[in-house]
Amino acid sequence: MDGRYTYIEKQYIGRDYIRISIRLIMAAFCFAVYVYERDRDNTVDLFLVVGFGIIAVSIVLLFLVQYKTVIENKKVIIDGLWTTKKVVIDLNQITQIKKTTYSRFFFNNPVYNLHKNGTVRFFSSGRDAIVLTDRDGLEYYIGTQRPNEMYLVLQNEMKA
Repeated sequence: MDGRYTYIEKQYIGRDYIRISIRLIMAAFCFAVYVYERDRDNTVDLFLVVGFGIIAVSIVLLFLVQYKTVIENKKVIIDGLWTTKKVVIDLNQITQIKKTTYSRFFFNNPVYNLHKNGTVRFFSSGRDAIVLTDRDGLEYYIGTQRPNEMYLVLQNEMKA
């Protein structure tokens, strides 16, 4: 943890196991077609190039941060990729904090600042989330890899 912040966590786009599996299966398919195909013309070589391209993109996505969650000075600051708007949640306006699973579905798309049915969602990978409810009834679902630690830090920040 960084010494300046009470809590910091980075969520990466390419570290979701389901998406990694899908990309590796596509690359394996490309390599299998390249090896299996008996006629060696220029179109078969394209499968080899595409397979290596999928692997290269997967490696780059492993290090690409989707969003960063920082808790400091009674605020939750969520900062995303390049042109995304920084979201600041004031903990003085929060009435309830709870741990939950993000969704009951097996496949969940990564989202940042998705407003849907009275909720605001931030999710990259995993299954766990922290739900913050403000005075207006708006719920913030913040996906996290360390739900227990984030929950305790949020409780301590609200008490301080």
